[in-house]
Amino acid sequence: MTVKIALAGNPNCGKTTLFNALTGANQYVGNWPGVTVEKKEGKLIGHKDVDLVDLPGIYSLSPYTLEEVVARNYLIGEQPDAIINIVDGTNIERNLYLTTQIIELGIPVLMAVNMMDIVRKNGDKINIKALGEKLGCEVVEISALKKTGIKETAEKAIQIAKSGKSVQRVHHFADDVESTIAGIEDKLGLAVAENQKRFFAIKLLERDSKISEVLKSAPNVDAEIKALEDKYDDDTESIITNERYQYISSIIGSCVKKARAGKETVSDKIDKIVTNRFLALPIFALIMWAVYYVAVSSLGGIVTDWTNDTLFGEWIQPAVQTFMENAGCSEWLVSLVVDGIIGGLGAPIGFAPQMAIVFLFLSILEDCGYMARVAFIMDRIFRRFGLSGKSFIPFLIGSGCGVPGIMATRTIENEKDRRMTMMTVTNIPCGAKLPVIALIAGFIMGDGCWWMAPLMYFTGIGLTIIYCIILKKTRAFAGEPAPFVMELPQYHIPSVKGVLLHVWERVWAFIKKAGTILFLCCAVMWFLSSFGIQDGAFGLVDTENSLLAVIGSAIAVIFAPLGFNTWQAVASSLSGFVAKEGIVSTMGVLAGLGEVEEYAVSMHDQFAAFFPTTMVAVSFLLFNLFDSPCLAAISTTAKELNNRKFFWFTIIFQNVSAYCVTLMFYQIVGLCIGEVAFNFWTVVAFVLLAGVLYLLFRKDPNKATAKSTSFAASNV
Repeated sequence: MTVKIALAGNPNCGKTTLFNALTGANQYVGNWPGVTVEKKEGKLIGHKDVDLVDLPGIYSLSPYTLEEVVARNYLIGEQPDAIINIVDGTNIERNLYLTTQIIELGIPVLMAVNMMDIVRKNGDKINIKALGEKLGCEVVEISALKKTGIKETAEKAIQIAKSGKSVQRVHHFADDVESTIAGIEDKLGLAVAENQKRFFAIKLLERDSKISEVLKSAPNVDAEIKALEDKYDDDTESIITNERYQYISSIIGSCVKKARAGKETVSDKIDKIVTNRFLALPIFALIMWAVYYVAVSSLGGIVTDWTNDTLFGEWIQPAVQTFMENAGCSEWLVSLVVDGIIGGLGAPIGFAPQMAIVFLFLSILEDCGYMARVAFIMDRIFRRFGLSGKSFIPFLIGSGCGVPGIMATRTIENEKDRRMTMMTVTNIPCGAKLPVIALIAGFIMGDGCWWMAPLMYFTGIGLTIIYCIILKKTRAFAGEPAPFVMELPQYHIPSVKGVLLHVWERVWAFIKKAGTILFLCCAVMWFLSSFGIQDGAFGLVDTENSLLAVIGSAIAVIFAPLGFNTWQAVASSLSGFVAKEGIVSTMGVLAGLGEVEEYAVSMHDQFAAFFPTTMVAVSFLLFNLFDSPCLAAISTTAKELNNRKFFWFTIIFQNVSAYCVTLMFYQIVGLCIGEVAFNFWTVVAFVLLAGVLYLLFRKDPNKATAKSTSFAASNV
């Protein structure tokens, strides 16, 4: 019989570190059924019959966030055999709020007080025995990072799970509150198991909006609620919250002794610098510059160049081509495998080393506690434009690749904010767009164009801000961002194993998502550019007579108002919907240059057929940077949104907005510098500009009267 043990705790309490230490590589990651919150399960090392479930980090079992709903539904519906409640020993008072709720579930509970090494280092003392007596459950000391006490914890959890004994509740609220809870428990009757009645009674008393969905027939408790609220002159949720904290205060007073109560910790001293109102952003910019310099320009660039040029360009592709030709394979099959599939897949796989280095640094920064501070810092800025600080992390990750950037929106609890972030995250140029920027910049200015890439990054950020301001004034995205509550953990040295596991999970997910989709897409694009009708027969043809040329010519009229109406430019843009790096290679093939890795002056004449003027080239660049992302990112968006209506709205919004921005740029700027004559589309561009300015500066019709504030709960 399989024993199922759930790990529950606050964010940043060390829960995932403990999970990784207990399961090692025996874990798998997915999504909870029907939602996009990450689900982790694994086998306990040395126990094939013990499953561990890593629940999302939560602060309570109230239905305020998607993570809390997921965790609560699992604990109530699945009824694991035991719960290991991980508590941050350095901030035990805040963590115990969740503990009091978990104990009420009627499931065997083992509390693991984590970070005891830091507790002792600070000179603090926690009376574990007294704490267990106060809570009515067993309590153990651990350090997940240093792996002390974790094996004993796992063994004890198995014993508790097999015993089936639920927690003997020892905490009590005020007498009149307890009397009200008991009355509601009686009303539940046989609809709820005896050991779960207290939990359901309290949730009904708190007017929990989702508890009635769990209960088949929820009793009417309006009379009990009104009586208690009249007596306390407060709402019942606040009454219960106050009772919990009074109980927690009595525990802390008798079980925890702080050696330096009121004194600044090392983390507090560091935070005075890294979260300083004036120094925070420059410090963060310097750190990120170092990360991306190493990942893209330095070590990562070297590894990626070797992967693309040597591994694929000199070894794999020639070897496969020689093997297939010696085996007598037909010309079209050799071209499909070597040029279409291997050549196409080489780009994302070659980018994987840079991704790995970026994720390595980001994982270290996250694990040590710095990224929690960054989200809090950026909340000050993002909130002005209708987003919370948690939206910043997807934008940061998306600058490396849109796929993990979109996946990173899972951390945003507010569904409206999450959707808006997902719609705009790919405005920040990813690594795959850098070759496109370099090629067009080289065509326009030769070597003196170093500033084009940062200009496009700032343009992407500017468009994102504009989009967010406009979208927040619509009914679908209206409302102030939810209060950004984040507990700032103590700084600590990251776990090597945990960091490496995190990097492997993300890179492997990137390779699977990008590689599997590109495998099919590369084959399709190769077919379209290699086959067509020539001399009345269908077969391998010259590029100018290919199906891709026919399709590009047919839809070129759509892009004429943007300046680029040649079928080659349009066909190159179409390949960008498969993979943005495909734009450059397609342009090289259609120009008769073969594979293009960087712009050379000698290429100017060939590309002049695509872009007769500088305005056309810049217009082409803008559209391909800000339209919908590659198919890998589109597929990820569909999976993460899990809503067909919003998915199509997102795709249409991205492409229409990119078209409108490019149209306004080409027609208005081109008119001002004399490269575009006044025409019907110029009028359309000015009308669009007036509409954007109106939407941008109009008064918000959905403006909430109450303003949300962000704050961070610092360590107690």
